[in-house]
Amino acid sequence: MATSAIDENLTVYLKNYAPNDASAESDPVKASQLLFPSATYTEAEKVDIGQWTTTSSHIASTTEDAAKSSERLSSLNTHLSSRTTILGAKPSVADIALYQKLAPVVSKWSVEERTGEQGYHHIVRFVDFVQNSPVFGLKLDEKVTVDQDSVIFKIKPIDAKAEKERKKKEKEAAAASAAASGSATPSTLTGGKPAEAPEGAKGKKEKAKDKVQTAGDAIASTVAGKSGGPPEGAPTKKKEKKEKQPKPQKAAPVEKPLSPALIDLRVGHILKAIAHPNADSLYVSTIACGDAPGTDNTSEYEGQVVRTVCSGLNGLIPLEEMQNRKIVTVCNLKPVTMRGIKSSAMVLAASPRVKEGEDSHGGPVELVNPPAESKAGDRVYFEGWEGEPEAVLNPKKKVWEMIQPGFTTTDGLEVGFDVEAVPQLSGEGADKKTGVGKLKTAAGLCTVSSLKGATVR
Repeated sequence: MATSAIDENLTVYLKNYAPNDASAESDPVKASQLLFPSATYTEAEKVDIGQWTTTSSHIASTTEDAAKSSERLSSLNTHLSSRTTILGAKPSVADIALYQKLAPVVSKWSVEERTGEQGYHHIVRFVDFVQNSPVFGLKLDEKVTVDQDSVIFKIKPIDAKAEKERKKKEKEAAAASAAASGSATPSTLTGGKPAEAPEGAKGKKEKAKDKVQTAGDAIASTVAGKSGGPPEGAPTKKKEKKEKQPKPQKAAPVEKPLSPALIDLRVGHILKAIAHPNADSLYVSTIACGDAPGTDNTSEYEGQVVRTVCSGLNGLIPLEEMQNRKIVTVCNLKPVTMRGIKSSAMVLAASPRVKEGEDSHGGPVELVNPPAESKAGDRVYFEGWEGEPEAVLNPKKKVWEMIQPGFTTTDGLEVGFDVEAVPQLSGEGADKKTGVGKLKTAAGLCTVSSLKGATVR
């Protein structure tokens, strides 16, 4: 699939202000995937990224007249009225391309242009979101000043259901109007004779009249015994039924082979943690995991997209050690409700291996530490087991339960995956796999403080 190329100005902008070396890619889709590794795009979204990246170069262009420029801004404002990002909820390089062009323009707008009755409310909101959201992580020298309390005309939030109904009624009204105009002939409007219609351009009424006339002629010929119709009383031929064609069967989805890569491991940033109000052994943490706005099972906290996570660490790790720290999270387990609070991820921690019959929750317990330079949402994977994780692990297939026994710590206090602990993956004979693949991010290895040969879960 061909996409538009990123222009030189945007490449320089990405190099100066965007993370993840996105400027190394000239393809907007690849640059988006580099910028937002946890986001996945459909084919239609990939096309939109290319188109909007190209369109951004024309937004508020100084070479266009004021009317054309205003038309483009109005169209963009309408598009953003029901979207957080240009794609809806997923971030992409197209958002940064538009921000680059819009920021200097919006910074010069008057309050009336920003939030007046005819103002570009949604563009202003979009600019403010892109420049401040940790999802984009732009390191800007200057930002557009946006006073959220300075609003001249408060617009009503769009009700998606009502908007759909309104468009439906508009279509019905247009169809009714077209039908009404079709039934009013020139002669009824002007009192004169109807104009001659060009050949092949008969109106609906004339066509219907012709059909009635043809049917009448056929009936008359049958009754009078004219040639061309069956004789009176002759048996009529039954219409042959068409054979039903079997519907093509949908191809079964291709199942990915069992691998630690199926598990969506990411760097998480605990913004706050409290004791669970209904369970003495649980903490409730608010964790940024790099999700895009609008992702299922997320909410917003202090301007960041977060997940609520319950973990059985109360009494094992002091609450103060759970505050404002980086950890490793499992992000594609099916959410579970724990004593009335929905938990949408899991915090990885190490504990000593215990013998059968011993208390597996006795401790000590240590959280898995990602590299200090890593950021919330960074992909975490085992060396030698790279690949795309599942969106949500199917609980019936027990993928986590089969893979987790291989999670361990080494004598060097690194976290790794021991393939020999998972018989389904280790193989036999000459094909037998051995060794420990270390857990890492692009910034380095994941570690624990002191537990060697521990289990990690």
